[in-house]
Amino acid sequence: MKTGLVLGKFYPLHSGHINLIEFAQKQCDELIVLICASDKENIPGFVRLQWLKETFKNTQKIKPTLLSYSEEELPNTSVSSKDVSKIWANKIFNTLGRIDIIFSSEIYGDYLAEFLQCKHIPFDPDRTTNNISSTRIRKNVFKNWNHIASSARPYFVKKICIYGTESTGKSTLTEKLANHYQTSFVSEMAREVVERTDECTEQHLLQIAELHAKTIDKELKAANKILLIDTDINITRSYSKFLFNKELIVPMWVDESNRFDLYLYLDNDAPYIQDETRLDKERRDALNIYHKKELANRGIEFELITGNWEERFEKSVSIIDKLMSP
Repeated sequence: MKTGLVLGKFYPLHSGHINLIEFAQKQCDELIVLICASDKENIPGFVRLQWLKETFKNTQKIKPTLLSYSEEELPNTSVSSKDVSKIWANKIFNTLGRIDIIFSSEIYGDYLAEFLQCKHIPFDPDRTTNNISSTRIRKNVFKNWNHIASSARPYFVKKICIYGTESTGKSTLTEKLANHYQTSFVSEMAREVVERTDECTEQHLLQIAELHAKTIDKELKAANKILLIDTDINITRSYSKFLFNKELIVPMWVDESNRFDLYLYLDNDAPYIQDETRLDKERRDALNIYHKKELANRGIEFELITGNWEERFEKSVSIIDKLMSP
């Protein structure tokens, strides 16, 4: 049985890596894909391991394997060097045992093959068909978006939360922004669980929080660079205290799903529209004050959006464009 090896940082996983791995797996019986994750890198190794597992979940011969290491133990360099390759060859042999073929696009492949006493098969060393690198992607993620593996894209999606009290245009703006940026969005889930705010119970709020978080996780996989979300767990908690004077306790995974890169708060200077499901205007305005205090207490910093409907859209686009700039 021939055992092949592809090694790299996959920092992040991109189309060039995928083409290399697919090329390699056709020429061996088992292919180990070794993720070399340094303790100084800011994308955890286990995240990169999941990217590879997800990408090649239907190919049994491909074996993603994580090697986490300290830079005090092993050198971390992108320069091909015989001395460095010798150190890594010893680590690879002690970790994986015998390798029959190494596949790479770098000169170090020759060096590793020499020390491991195996064959090196180069793949597109001149980058004629795979002119992309992880370094280029990290410098400008959104410019190189289409090169990032689909399994890795959710990690880089910017999550944007739209806050505000009732009848401030959150739902409309969320969908309009999603259309503008050609991406997906998450609606407020309250009306999926209970029709009228005055009919809401504590149990309803927990159901709303969990349904909302599940939808965020689902839509994140389909998002194009950004994901727009109407409301978050902090507002649901604010409702709990406003309506029932009680803290809303949710599972940890709900909080994890509700971590955002930007918060936009729509102020209550918009026309009040009663659709027979909302609080009356007086309580709606009181809720606006309450929401802002609750967010301040939780250390949530937001951009305040005011003006008419078009002004709100234009101000939001301007802020989001800055977020997406390299």
